[in-house]
Amino acid sequence: MHILQRYGKEDLAVLYLARFRDDDRHMVEFVEAVQPPVPREEKWVLMISCGFGCPVKCAICDAGHHFHGWLTAEEILSQIDYLVDQRFQNREVPVRKFKIQFARMGEPAMNPAVLDALMQLPKRYRAPGVTPVISTVAPAGREEFLEELIRIKTRFFRPGHFRLQFSVHSTDSRERSALIGCRTWNLEDIAEYASRFVWQGDAKICLNFAPFRDTTIDPQVLADTFDPKLFVIKLTPINPTDRAVGSRVVSLIDAHRTNPAADDLVRSMEEKGFEVIVSIGEQEENAIGTNCGQMATRYLDGEARLTTSYPGRDYLLS
Repeated sequence: MHILQRYGKEDLAVLYLARFRDDDRHMVEFVEAVQPPVPREEKWVLMISCGFGCPVKCAICDAGHHFHGWLTAEEILSQIDYLVDQRFQNREVPVRKFKIQFARMGEPAMNPAVLDALMQLPKRYRAPGVTPVISTVAPAGREEFLEELIRIKTRFFRPGHFRLQFSVHSTDSRERSALIGCRTWNLEDIAEYASRFVWQGDAKICLNFAPFRDTTIDPQVLADTFDPKLFVIKLTPINPTDRAVGSRVVSLIDAHRTNPAADDLVRSMEEKGFEVIVSIGEQEENAIGTNCGQMATRYLDGEARLTTSYPGRDYLLS
């Protein structure tokens, strides 16, 4: 792995552009972040790529601009190695919440090497707080991967130290198909899977929505399909990726919580018994480009071509 560039702030988030296999097609980005004012020793988040781009062309994600194959388990782990080795000697990570999110470039459920990487985490790092986070759209045909995930979660990680998130975005099947660029499980499939995934002491599965102003999210459909004892709902803003900016979509969730429709949606879901998290990150991360916009897709001749969606050149680190 060869690090090409770094963007960010050490006390917030740093994005790394890296090349594998001596070929610009095999380029990824990965991120480390903290959550001010929480110190790194309390919470440290790594966001790792598992694909050279992504074959799923979701409507608000830039990773789908290209796809040049999957990383091996060792290539996935090398991103984590690089970040850990910079900060913690002998790979001892005394962080209470050490989250490793397989949620950057590439749909993790489509890459079997993710399973191999997960199994190596507990023995590769002395990190009692390590908590993998798998974020997936639940692609159709990946049942074997998700079944194996249950076994790995149970065998290799303590209860509460494994997180699973399904990116749902809409309760309307046609809207989901338009937003997510591949066939996916239906809502009932996700609900049935959760009954086998969540064991005593485990964290609830997260249903993630990044809603447009006109997205269909029906609290009654959620209540009829999902058990609030097994699921938590997370609402996030639409980050200013090139795809989102080009489509001129308007996020239902804004940084200042000024949209009454968003508050009404939260209230209606809470009335159905769901825990609802409105997750709004630090707005400076939009300038850095560490939220969701894929800088690797704009990398050219050793220099990132930054557009108005992410003015991150001011955050270029030496």
